[in-house]
Amino acid sequence: MRFRDREHAGDVLANLVSETVRDVTDGIVLGLPRGGVPVAARVATFMGLPLDVFLVRKLGLPGHEELAMGAIATGGVRVLNNDVLTHYGIAETTVDKVAAYELVEIQRRERLYRGDRPTLDLGGRDVILVDDGIATGASIRAAIKAVAATDARSVVVAVPVAPVSWRSEMPASVDELIVVQTPEPFSAVGWWYRDFTQTTDGEVQELLAG
Repeated sequence: MRFRDREHAGDVLANLVSETVRDVTDGIVLGLPRGGVPVAARVATFMGLPLDVFLVRKLGLPGHEELAMGAIATGGVRVLNNDVLTHYGIAETTVDKVAAYELVEIQRRERLYRGDRPTLDLGGRDVILVDDGIATGASIRAAIKAVAATDARSVVVAVPVAPVSWRSEMPASVDELIVVQTPEPFSAVGWWYRDFTQTTDGEVQELLAG
């Protein structure tokens, strides 16, 4: 199945999440900007839960930025793709330089998206992390690691599409993985959407404003 767009994917995912996640006492849905936010908005509305964002940036390989050598999340949490680093012989100083640049972008987006709203406090809360799909998994792993460090009550990862390998590769700190489809061969996340137009900053702000 190919989703019409992120909103359609969010509607399908929301139904699956509502069937799976039932013991929610103080829940929150966190979308990974930018593409994960339209999906998360549909889940949050369907579940009657607040929506917020959790900032993650891919650490692109210099010269081949579409290839993730890792990711960085709010608070400076890093996850590295050691296979990529080893294969391309990437020095630690190069990773540090890219991470420093992306951290500045995270801080910019935090100011842009959050505005005057208080810093997220996830302690004791049931967190549902949502993205528009998982490919290499660097971004979602960074988000999981950062959320797990907040003493959240539970962490659920929910996405419309992911490689089948993620059924067994999900970090132990995740209580539940919810995926609409795990096609094989996987290809890229965007292939499973008929419309995969990039989500804009303005659209993210609008969704967060309700």
